[in-house]
Amino acid sequence: MADHLVNDRDNDHVELVELRGFVAETLHGALKETHAVSKATQCKQYLFSLSLNPPEQHIATEQDFLDAADRAEQALGLSDQSRAIVIHEKEGRLHAHVVWSRIDVDEMKAINLPHYKNKLRNVARDLFLDHGWVLPEGLATYGNKSPLNFTLEEWQQAKRQGIDPREIKQVFQQAWERSDSQIGFKNALEERGFFLAKGDRRGFVALDVDGKAYAIPKWTGVKTKDVRDKLGSPDDLPSVDATKSFIRSKVCAQMRGYIEQTKDRHEAELEPLREDHRIMTKAHRDERKRLRDCQSERWDAENKARMVRLNGGLRGLFDRLTGHHAKIKAQNEREAILCANRDQDQRDRLVIAQMKDRQGLQKRIRDQRRQHQKERSELARSVYDQLRFVAGFQRQLKDRARGPSKRNEIDLSP
Repeated sequence: MADHLVNDRDNDHVELVELRGFVAETLHGALKETHAVSKATQCKQYLFSLSLNPPEQHIATEQDFLDAADRAEQALGLSDQSRAIVIHEKEGRLHAHVVWSRIDVDEMKAINLPHYKNKLRNVARDLFLDHGWVLPEGLATYGNKSPLNFTLEEWQQAKRQGIDPREIKQVFQQAWERSDSQIGFKNALEERGFFLAKGDRRGFVALDVDGKAYAIPKWTGVKTKDVRDKLGSPDDLPSVDATKSFIRSKVCAQMRGYIEQTKDRHEAELEPLREDHRIMTKAHRDERKRLRDCQSERWDAENKARMVRLNGGLRGLFDRLTGHHAKIKAQNEREAILCANRDQDQRDRLVIAQMKDRQGLQKRIRDQRRQHQKERSELARSVYDQLRFVAGFQRQLKDRARGPSKRNEIDLSP
């Protein structure tokens, strides 16, 4: 958990903004500390983790995330529990992770979290309304699930292939909507480079040109019963192994070369944008570090100036007796709060300015990815046309080997 939260390899910026209620001064130490405390109980899930993700078009400040964490812990009954807050910046967006200890150290038992999903849904809805953000469909209708939502398993499978899972899911859903039979569905999938087969458990699966399998109910978003009603029995389809063999034999080396060339070209076209990303990330990190260093130096100087006002020795004792010491101390505290707010405002302004630059770069990246998606779709159609040509040609060869029928003669002349 700690490794993930402080991972600056996959995030542009990572900032630990709060460690509350821990003896340790690092995130790794804090979570180890919570684990050690949990050993005195029977609790196995001693941490509660929450992600805070504002809408893409809105930039939240550090205080916004702190306020959201306060609301969430109050709704969950985790107030005053030890917690850590980490803010991530990635692809021009800010999001935060909050981790609480569930162990009540006074009672030495885990705090129960009944109906936490419903409570967090209500907190999210209130946050959207308070910030004036448009409610997403799920919150507006209390849980209506978008047909384009997908599970973690689906996401991970598509991620390994290197294609956005939304693109893959749309292929299956569009093929399903366009067809009214097994033949129609099979042809619609093949136009996009997927091949229908009989799964190991007598269900329907589809294989891509690399032999990866996709369960039809899962990727079309329909029930297994509805798949059977529309497609009938899969017994007439080839098995997964036979389909893999078919794909391997039919996708010629030239087409595989086209696929690899396209992948290499797409990577080469994205590399300048990645380099811009790396340069921008380093520049932003350096700028934030300079600001932190300057603020730290200024804070030390201002704090030293405030401390000079407090006399020591006999004079300091006299100040305490007359009340002058208390007045100076109160003045110092007020000034310290003002200085802290000033520094926070400077950090927020810098983050907002940098994120506008990052969002401009991210738009260029999205445009390039959309173009690549279009090219992959066109390439998939080319693979389909090539497979259809080879399969038809081989059928003609087999028919000719058996000799011409009385009803039809096959002409293979140029």
